[in-house]
Amino acid sequence: MIYKGLSMNDEFLSWCRELLSPLGTVRSCRMFGGHGLYVDEVFLALIAGGRLYLKADDESRPRFEAAGSRPFEYRRAGGQDTATSYFAAPEEAMDSPAQMQDWARLAMASALRARTSKGPAKARARSAAPRPAQPKKARPG
Repeated sequence: MIYKGLSMNDEFLSWCRELLSPLGTVRSCRMFGGHGLYVDEVFLALIAGGRLYLKADDESRPRFEAAGSRPFEYRRAGGQDTATSYFAAPEEAMDSPAQMQDWARLAMASALRARTSKGPAKARARSAAPRPAQPKKARPG
């Protein structure tokens, strides 16, 4: 469903950035045919299919579900549908930045909890990166 007749365009992206801007500096990047949204360098939302989806976790998911929000889903290569931890922003929250604030704060808290549970990004990157090959030492002889 596309919000209020807007397609995935600069106008809808700008509106979503404005909705989240009271939380901090909003940055967006293109991803998977949509956009990822960062607030103060914390990834907390995505835009896909003309909808804004906010990060949720076990603690915040019940609030999204109670508001009738559905998770963002995609189809894997094998044809399996997969639900993510991003839930559609409630329609009433899409009307103004003031109405969005409680939902955006929930998303920020969820994103920060997820970040904390994973440990520092540099440590994760170091442990996942392959070690460079060591040059072979020349044998005397």
